[in-house]
Amino acid sequence: HSAAESRARADLIPLSGSKALLALIICLVPLGFGFVIPAGQLLWWAVFEAEPLGWEFVSLAWNSFSLAFLAALVAVTLAILLAYAQRARPIKPVRGVLAMSGFGYALPGTIIAIGVLIPLAWIDHRIIELFEAWGWDSPGLVLSGSLIALLFAYTVRFLAVALGSVQAGLEKIKPSLDYAGRSMGHSPLAILRKIHVPLMRSSVLTAVLIVFVDVLKELPATLILRPFNFNTMAVRAYELASDERLVDAAPASIMIVLVGLIPVLLLHASIARRRPQ
Repeated sequence: HSAAESRARADLIPLSGSKALLALIICLVPLGFGFVIPAGQLLWWAVFEAEPLGWEFVSLAWNSFSLAFLAALVAVTLAILLAYAQRARPIKPVRGVLAMSGFGYALPGTIIAIGVLIPLAWIDHRIIELFEAWGWDSPGLVLSGSLIALLFAYTVRFLAVALGSVQAGLEKIKPSLDYAGRSMGHSPLAILRKIHVPLMRSSVLTAVLIVFVDVLKELPATLILRPFNFNTMAVRAYELASDERLVDAAPASIMIVLVGLIPVLLLHASIARRRPQ
């Protein structure tokens, strides 16, 4: 790896004058047309032309951020348990579950939402029938009509993202630490909690942030599975844009864009720190 970096540095050709200006322009064209101009237009609409932000936008932001945080917490916790299970006992069932966990990210959100909705709705109806048979009041759609269905779909959709970051952090920890923990009489869960999680804190935070941003901008699954009278910024921006109210959709859209920039900036900072001087 270091030899490859040395060759890459040796092959760099410094540019100056008109060549440097031309190279800069070529590099700025996709950035300008793909991000700067659209984001600038959204920002202008959001600040100067859209309706003043009120409690509705605060409610949308709270729904979006709280839901994204809960989904990230569930997905990353499950990813930590699965990754450590593979490390502690790399048997075929565990490897099979890990392989299957990556399927969700390859499927469209609509397919996942329908796949989650059908079994949860069936369970809800069986629960209602059971309550009616006992003479109790119907509890309603406690699974398919609540945030449980959304969190389940988000976990299926983005578990692979969290798992990749967690596994990368776990692989950096030497197995000798596991042996040392076992020799001191700690259980596997205690070793995970006291040794592994603190050591891979940065990888866990990265996984939480990536899943948080992905959930924040997820639209198809949210449209299908959201409870009644529950909106997120992505859904509201879609509704307004569908009605050709692009200016009013700008505040929610630019908020999603700005939050989505956070992992990009953190990744850039991490690469810059590791880059040799």
